[in-house]
Formats: sequence, structure tokens, C-alpha cells
Amino acid sequence: MKNKKKGLLQLVCIVAVIGALTAIITLGIGKWHRGQVNNINLGLDLAGGVSITYQAKEDNVSNEDMNLALEKLKQRVQGFSVESDVYLVGENRITVDIPGENDAKKVLETLGKPAKLEFQLDDGTVVCTGSDIKSAKGVTQTNEQGVNQNVVQLVFNEEGAKKFAEATSANIGKAIHIFYDGKDISSPTVKSAITGGECYIEGQETLEEAKELATNINIGALPVTLEQVSTQVVGAKLGSNALEKSLFAGVIGFLIVLAFMIVVYRIPGLASSIALVIYVLLVLLALNGLNITLTLPGVAGIILSIGMAVDANVIIFTRIKEEIGKGKTVRSAIKLGFEKALSAIVDGNITTLIAAAVLYFIGTGTIRGFAQTLAIGIILSMFTALVVTKFILNAFFTLGLTKETLYGQVKEYKTRNYVGNFGKFAAISGVIILVGIGSMVFHKANGSDILNFGLDFKGGTGTQVTMKEECTEELKNKVSDSVQAVVGEVPQISKVDQGNQFNIKTTLLDADKQEALSKMFVDTYKVDQDQISFTSISSTISNDQKTKAVQAVLVAAVFMLLYIWIRFKDIRFGSAAVIALLHDVMIVVTVYAVLRGLSVGNTFIACILTIVGYSINATIVIFDRIRENYKGNRNREGLRDVVNQSISQTFTRSIYTSLTTFIMVFVLYIFGVTDLREFALPLMVGIIGGGYSSICITGSLWYILKTRVGKKKISA
Repeated sequence: MKNKKKGLLQLVCIVAVIGALTAIITLGIGKWHRGQVNNINLGLDLAGGVSITYQAKEDNVSNEDMNLALEKLKQRVQGFSVESDVYLVGENRITVDIPGENDAKKVLETLGKPAKLEFQLDDGTVVCTGSDIKSAKGVTQTNEQGVNQNVVQLVFNEEGAKKFAEATSANIGKAIHIFYDGKDISSPTVKSAITGGECYIEGQETLEEAKELATNINIGALPVTLEQVSTQVVGAKLGSNALEKSLFAGVIGFLIVLAFMIVVYRIPGLASSIALVIYVLLVLLALNGLNITLTLPGVAGIILSIGMAVDANVIIFTRIKEEIGKGKTVRSAIKLGFEKALSAIVDGNITTLIAAAVLYFIGTGTIRGFAQTLAIGIILSMFTALVVTKFILNAFFTLGLTKETLYGQVKEYKTRNYVGNFGKFAAISGVIILVGIGSMVFHKANGSDILNFGLDFKGGTGTQVTMKEECTEELKNKVSDSVQAVVGEVPQISKVDQGNQFNIKTTLLDADKQEALSKMFVDTYKVDQDQISFTSISSTISNDQKTKAVQAVLVAAVFMLLYIWIRFKDIRFGSAAVIALLHDVMIVVTVYAVLRGLSVGNTFIACILTIVGYSINATIVIFDRIRENYKGNRNREGLRDVVNQSISQTFTRSIYTSLTTFIMVFVLYIFGVTDLREFALPLMVGIIGGGYSSICITGSLWYILKTRVGKKKISA
């Protein structure tokens, strides 16, 4: 009776925690409603934001200067929100789209006013200008006396470093004035010659003052002088109902997953379902508390982390069933199940966490947003699986739910010859990948891009239309269909608040299509011809961002290889995992190559990154079982049996995890808007490909590398 009371008290505590978290999520804390789900920042695609357009004051400004100004503005805006878009409009304008804001004045004050920046001596001699500045950052540092100081860390480019070295060498003890838009905003004294291209500006009383000065320097460090010409509050790119549909799909998918877990795993499944509810609530609180902007790629990160949270529970419960099958008591099976599952869960999650960290520190924009949500999800999924699920499961047992049938028993599994069939599996993968490569070669030979690069990658045409009627969501959907019928693609449409204007973005339209689009608006919607305007717009993903995306994935792969090498004490495990990862990425690329209706943009990057995280986690579980079963076999046939046995033992887990993650994405595909479907379709293929490679490719590939490659080859 005493134990039952203890178990009941533990469950009451869990219910209280869920109630408290739910109250915070729905109502918030205090008069500012901190923690309320409505306070989560949403990106341009889900909620819209403020759109500011700047124009160069100078006449005949060069493309080089405009592109340089664009890149520097991107760096500045990243500090405001990593999910912001910055792109060229026409020849001398730059538009900045900042998500989650509806107060244009506040944004302009925070972003700063682009103006002329000069460093001058007391006699007015210009030492250097904004074009010589590489970056400025407000930080707190400790000086030689151990006192914290708020300073601006200033870094010059190569040319600026030379100028500043000459000026500071000749003016020690004198002031160098920083003029921003003609106003002296700081006059630091030169203490010594600065020859390394980096210095610190002291004298700021607070960190906020240091950051404000850094902001003015950054925004003034432009090769052209920009003036604000328009400011708009725009609606969500995906439509005002995109978030509602995403949430609905997420809830439906989540409920299906919970039902699946309970039916398959009984009491452990019920325990994990309760823990997963806590997990979702914690994720929402973390997004709120860490002030993260949630976008479609961020949703992808959450979906992936939910799949990994389910996966951790599946690994544990499979182990528990195995121990019960060996004759262990339920209490002992629970204890051993968590202990034996620990290494696979930790290794799989840390490997993915390494990837998330690399993506965050090297990547930009969308990549960083994805990495943030993925990292939060990974950390919380490990906590809920290893701590919360265990607590709830022990509470159920203490309450009196002790029968073995409530926890299940592992069924007899048949060991299949995966290694022997590796040639067939490799052939299937090879054919699919060759189809993708062949499609890309075919498109290139016919004068097209190898993939259908969308607006985010190539830029295109911006169309502004002032309608005769109110721009409702219903009208927006109708206009989207009409534009698609004319230009042959789904456009990005956002409506301007407090106005009847639509901003429409498509890939580049020639003169004939622009004329056809104008005619459609005049004939169908009775729009005045002078209320329709076209302009060219650049890509929102710069070459630098593309390069950093590739670099981030490659560096992440290297770090994951190193971690797996160290943990498994065999580089062949890491090599096999990375090869399988590339295999899964190529499967997804094949989908984009064959289905030209899928455009390659931000959703493509999100999809690839999701597969990278998902694939490596699935592979680690099988490698963990191989490591456990491998007892230093020196015989090739014995090692073959170990690999086949390990894959067979984890087969059910691999299928169940792929299925639950697939369910989440499939429901998103069924109920989501068009852009969500374009994201969900290749992701579903990637999940299937990842499950296939983890079962049919990775273990056998490791066996081949182990027995045929390297100094320690194993003989028959």
C-alpha cells in the first residue's frame, strides 16, 4: 500500500507539472504574459513582418558597391534576426524584410539609419571611412586590472588596417573622432599605435551603449549612402492560415504517434506519451524564453527532434522487452533497459548535436534557425526520454502495474542475410542516384539549370499590384491561382497591411509574361494599368550563404566522423556513417532533379539538413548494437553473422522510428499549404531513404570496410 501511495504521488506530480507548463503556455506569467505561446517570434513565411526599402543617394552607383552594401546590410540584419531577408531591388535599391515585427518605427530605430561614416583627426583630416570597416561588435571584456569594461571591438579590412596603423602611430595621445551622418558619436583617445587591424573603443557605461555604437558603425560601414524610401508591414509569405494549418497538422500527427506508441508498447508507450507531451511543452517554452524566430525550417527541426524523442523511447522499450524475454523481472528489465539503451541514445543525439552546433556557427539565416530549434529539441528529447519517461514508468510499476504482459516481450526475430544482399541494395541505390545525376545532366544539356532553382537562389521579378478591393486571404488565394496560371509557377505573395496592395515574387519574367500578367489583372480584377509595376529582385540567399551552407554540412560531416571514430574506436564506423549520409542526401537531390515542379530554395536547405540529422541518428543505433555484439571476431564469417544479427535485432526499431517520423511529415503534407507540401514530399522520401540506408547499407558497408580495407583485414 505504501508503494502504491508513492506511485500515485509521483503521477500527481507529473500531472501538476503538465498543468503548470500548460498554464504558462496558454496564459503566460505576469502582466507581460511571459512564456505564452502567442509570444513566440514567427518568421516572414509564417507571420510576415516589416519591409524597409533603401535607395542609394549617389548617382550611377556600381553593381559592385551595391552588392557590397547588400552583404554588409545582411550582416547587420542578422544581429536583429537570423531569419531576415535582404535583397536587391532594381539597380539601386535594397529591401530588408524583418520577421515578427509590426512596428516599423521601432525596427528603424533598432536597425539604424544608413549614413556616411568617417574617422577624423582634430584638424578634420579623414583617417578612414566606413568602407574600411570589416565589423564592429559591442562586448564586455576584462582589462588588466580585472575590471569589466563595455567596449566596441572594431575590425578593419586590409586597406583600413594600413590607414589606421599610420594614423594611430602619428597621433598617440590625441583623439580620433567618429562622425556618423555628420555627428560626432565617439571620440576615443589613441593610447598606442594600432597595427594589427583590430582595436577596442572604450568609454561606454553600459553594454547597450557599446552595442548602439557598434550598430551605427556597422550600418555606416557601407560603400554607398542609403536613404529610406518606403516602409511596409507585410503579411505571411505562406499565407495567414499557414501557421494554423501547420499547427493542426502537427497536433493530428502527434496524436497519431502517441496512439501508436500506446498500442505497440502498452504501459511503456503510455509513459512515453506523457513524457512527449511534457517535451512539446518544454520546446514551446524554450522557443519563447530564448527569443528564437520560428520559420518553416524551424518547424522541420522540431519535427526531426520529435522523431528523435520517439526514437529514444523506442530504443529503451525494445531493450526492456528483450530483457523480459531473457527471463528478467519487470523491475530489473526496466533498469537494464535504460542502462543498455543509454550509449545508443547519447551517441546518436550528441552526433546530431555536433552537426547542429557546426551549422549554427558556420551557417547563416535559415541554417542557423534550423540549428537552433534542432539543438533545443535534441537536448530536451534526451532529458524527457532518460529522466521523465523513466520517472513515469517507475511510478506506474510502483502503483502496481507489474505484470510482464503490460510491458511486452520481444518476439523471435529472423536473422536475415543483409551482408550477402549488399550488392543488390547497392545496385538499387546506384540506379536511383544515377537517375538523379542523369536528370541533372539532361537539364543542363537542354539549357536549363541542373535543378529548378527558385526565387531564393536566383532572384526574379517583383510585382506590386494595388487592387480595387480589400486584400483578404480569400482574394490572395484566388490571385495566387491566377498568377500561377499565367507564369507557370506558384508565386510568393504577401499583402501589405492597411492597404490594398499585393507584393508578388516570381522567378524572372520576360517582357511577354509581364504583359500577360498585367493583362490578367486588368481583365480579371479590373486593376488600373498604372497600379501595376514590375522590378527585378536579387536572390535572398547570397553566394556567401550558399558557400557557408556547403561548408557547414562538410565540416559537420567531418566532426561527426571524428566523434564516431573516437566513440567506436574504429574509423570505419565513421566512414560508413558519412557515406550513408551522402547517400541519403543524393536520394533527396534526385527527387528535386526529377520533379521539376519542386523549386530549390530555403525549403530545400531545410530538407537536406533534416535528412543529415535524421540519417546519422538512425545509423548510430545499428552501430551501437554491432559494437555490443562484436567481441573481437577475427573470422570473416563470424563478423558477417554479427552484422546480420545486429541489423535484425534493431530492424523493428528502425521501422517504427521511420514510421512515426514519416507520420508527422505525411500529415503535414496532407493538411499543409502548397509550400509545406513542397517541403514535406522530398522529406518523406528522405525519411524512407534514411531508414533504407540504415538497415540495408550502413552495417554491410562497415563489414566491407572492416574485412577488405586497411591493415587489419580479416581473413576467412
